Amino acid sequence: MSDSRQPELTIELNREKFRISDEFLARYNRPGPRYTSYPTAPVWQEDFGPDDLESVYAQAEAARTPVSLYMHLPFCESLCLFCACNVVITKDHGVAPPYLATLKREIEHVSRFVSRAARQVVQFHWGGGTPTYLTPAQMEDLFGFTAERFSFSPEAEIGIEVDPRVTSLQHLESLRRLGFNRLSLGIQDFDAQVQEAVHRVQPFEMTRDLIAQARALGFHSINVDLIYGLPFQTADHFARSVDQTLDLDPDRVALFSYAHVPWLRKQQGAFATHLPEGLEKFRIFRTGLEKFLGAGYQFIGMDHFAKPDDELAVAQRNRTLHRNFQGYTTKAGADLYGMGVSAISGLESSYAQNYRELPRYTEAVERRGIATMRGYRLSEDDHLRRALISRLLCHTVIRKDEIAQEFGVNFDEYFAPELARLAPFVEDRLVEFAPGEIRVTLLGRIFIRNVALLFDPYLEKQRLAEKPLFSKTL
Repeated sequence: MSDSRQPELTIELNREKFRISDEFLARYNRPGPRYTSYPTAPVWQEDFGPDDLESVYAQAEAARTPVSLYMHLPFCESLCLFCACNVVITKDHGVAPPYLATLKREIEHVSRFVSRAARQVVQFHWGGGTPTYLTPAQMEDLFGFTAERFSFSPEAEIGIEVDPRVTSLQHLESLRRLGFNRLSLGIQDFDAQVQEAVHRVQPFEMTRDLIAQARALGFHSINVDLIYGLPFQTADHFARSVDQTLDLDPDRVALFSYAHVPWLRKQQGAFATHLPEGLEKFRIFRTGLEKFLGAGYQFIGMDHFAKPDDELAVAQRNRTLHRNFQGYTTKAGADLYGMGVSAISGLESSYAQNYRELPRYTEAVERRGIATMRGYRLSEDDHLRRALISRLLCHTVIRKDEIAQEFGVNFDEYFAPELARLAPFVEDRLVEFAPGEIRVTLLGRIFIRNVALLFDPYLEKQRLAEKPLFSKTL
């Protein structure tokens, strides 16, 4: 009988074999957040407004923290059916100039709260949408406007998400000239049937050529995204896509689980009957995991891989890795200022999000300079649990004495209920208890979001919501 028809499968990690069954997956494949923040966005409150955010800006200015900037550029020419991002679909590029004018107003306003002399930008990221929807001239104008109002560190990480289908050599030349040094490219899957099903036809050669051009121009870090669990995917076909990805030799790989959230994105319902589930979906993930490990990539955890000499891998080994709304990052300690429609800011004590609808965002910025829709101020318990969850996801280990000393608690007493709920994870070889430590195993890194869930007291309240709030963890 073939492996695809077995009621369980074997996964090999670091020469150790583990057997995964349907029943095992059912225990851990449950809805849960990705913890790019804690508390997560459903907890945030709409009574947190622009005045509150400016108060937080003032606190960050007084603390003289480093700065991370994020700008959301929402436009795409076509809709990828798997996408759950906040996007505006239009082929009319005339929408860009009015949006950029509004974004500049917001940049101007926010920059008044950040001293050029005392605080440097250590990270700058353009996301979307498709940032290369803009023309090279528009990108240069937006970057120049920003650079006039913020002071950039010479070592700043400056990254952008690009779509090979609309990104030209002229785009890349302009980006490199401006100082961009990191590119993130969506691949998802090279299989033609899968690409057609999700409305993202992107031949291997197109992606290969763009990466070759970027490397020739001096981009020193290339990240690619793959998605497992898409319609019509099989482990055998996905293996070919992973092999092609390895031929591209990316520095980092994100192997995301497809987030099926049709209650948020109705277009996803179009292929619901063609999605691999259960063991079949996990088999597809196993294919990518074993191939990337076999090629020498370090498994950062959850769904991220990096070459051993990449900054991300080095930071994890040094326990300096951090996590924010862009995912894993090496820029710990920086306050994140998000600008653009739906953009999120994450500062030491608070989170804030802009309006998600373009008209409301535009009106708010024109009236007030910023467009805060909701936000949240962290309690003492939130700070403690955020530190614990972040260190768990970034370092795959919790050192009890660090938490105890930093927050003045008796760890075992404070987290007694959570420690009791970890027992099944220990039995399933996902977690190990060592003297003074809770350590996630290599297998446990796959299910690390489930470990984090145990330390999140807000989830029980969120489960009572009428509609699901999160996709499943696998």
